[in-house]
Amino acid sequence: MARTILAALAFCLLLAPPLALAIDPLPTPPAWVDLAAEQKQILAPVALGWDGMTPKQRFKLLGVAKHYPKMTPNEQQRVQARLKDWAALTPEQREQARKKYLQLKQLPPDKRQEIKQKWQQKAQQPPAGAVQPAAPVSPDTPPASQ
Repeated sequence: MARTILAALAFCLLLAPPLALAIDPLPTPPAWVDLAAEQKQILAPVALGWDGMTPKQRFKLLGVAKHYPKMTPNEQQRVQARLKDWAALTPEQREQARKKYLQLKQLPPDKRQEIKQKWQQKAQQPPAGAVQPAAPVSPDTPPASQ
């Protein structure tokens, strides 16, 4: 009986490597030169780093490119701005951004919403030292006395 079990186990072990090889990991995403013209146009801000990205990152960006035509013009502008910002970051800055994202993702929804509101308020404020535009003057209004 023990011999039968050992023989069956040995047989299973012999089959295991070919079965493990049969499971295909993520397919290799296309190289930059193999992308369609429309994909290249959408993903142009990350062109220089494309071939150095992980397959997971490239597949994620291919998903963005796939949904891009269905986005509103405002959403498309936002995607382009974010891709340009991301491409301008150093590898260390990108790693920091990934870590902060993971930290933010672990926060409770109410805390995330609070942080998002703070970011939006900060984004709406002009940068420190920026010149504020003058209030428009109507032709009926007399000039301010000096």
